[in-house]
Amino acid sequence: MNKKILLINIALLLMLTLSACGGQAAAQTEAPQTPAEVASPTQAPSQPTQPAATDTPATAVPATEAATESAVAPISFSNDVMPIFERYCVKCHGVEEVKEGLKLLTYEDLMAGSFNGSVVTPGNTADSYLIELLNKRKMPKRGDKPTAEEVQIISDWVSQGALNN
Repeated sequence: MNKKILLINIALLLMLTLSACGGQAAAQTEAPQTPAEVASPTQAPSQPTQPAATDTPATAVPATEAATESAVAPISFSNDVMPIFERYCVKCHGVEEVKEGLKLLTYEDLMAGSFNGSVVTPGNTADSYLIELLNKRKMPKRGDKPTAEEVQIISDWVSQGALNN
């Protein structure tokens, strides 16, 4: 009987601890309020709000700008995209076979498309059949599939206009 009471007490203590931790995590994920949001809706701030001073040096790049800069970094077909095709695609699309009429040995081969037409629409990943197949993990049919990072490289290259660079 004492063992059951002890187990029940431990279970209750564990549940209380976990629920308390969960409440703190939810509170931490809320976005911090700006001074304008703190002011009541009927009372406008008397002076324009100024950004708070930070300890960050003036040369630091904010995280949002750094992320944007990395997303804008030009992707090279020959240095970034072609090695992925060579690793996963050319066995069936150029070296041993030419499935569906799609060769991936050169930029010109890729842009020529397949028996069914274009597979890449420069600047438009949503309309690029190649990106659709890679995202759905349908290609390659056999062997290892490209990593998420490799698929992102190809997607970024298409978004940037699918240049022969």
